[in-house]
Amino acid sequence: MLDRQNAPEPSPAAPPTDPRAGLVAAVIAHDTARRRVALVQRAHGARFAPGLWDLPGGKRESYESVAATAIRELREETGLLVDSGNLELAHVIHGARGVDAPTSYLTVVFATYDWSGELSNREPEKHAQARWMPTDALPPEFVPSTGGALRQHLRGQRPSFALRGWDAEA
Repeated sequence: MLDRQNAPEPSPAAPPTDPRAGLVAAVIAHDTARRRVALVQRAHGARFAPGLWDLPGGKRESYESVAATAIRELREETGLLVDSGNLELAHVIHGARGVDAPTSYLTVVFATYDWSGELSNREPEKHAQARWMPTDALPPEFVPSTGGALRQHLRGQRPSFALRGWDAEA
């Protein structure tokens, strides 16, 4: 299923020198028994989406797979530990532009229902807080792309693909 999410276009930037897309992983840690998900609220001074809620996640390091990125970012940001065998594909987002990704970015959103550890804000310089949020009371101040992926997941929709910020040509 293709979901086109068009955001306002940012102001024109200098021509990109690197045509490769940035690769990002995000994780939906879904506690179905308690009907809640783990979320982080981005710090108010953050370069990207200051003050907005988001899924735990971040950029891939050059030496790791996107699954390894998801595992590392979930651990670094929240203290939750997950094995790669417990990650399921939930959504893929191809954005036209992003912070530190002037040409485009690809976000792979995973879901997990099995992890260990206690949720905590492990990166207070990046996040104002990390919290379990009820699935029926998600905060409205959410990063649009990952918020859309989370809502689709919670509705039980199968994995899908979304474009964000691209022209209507696709």
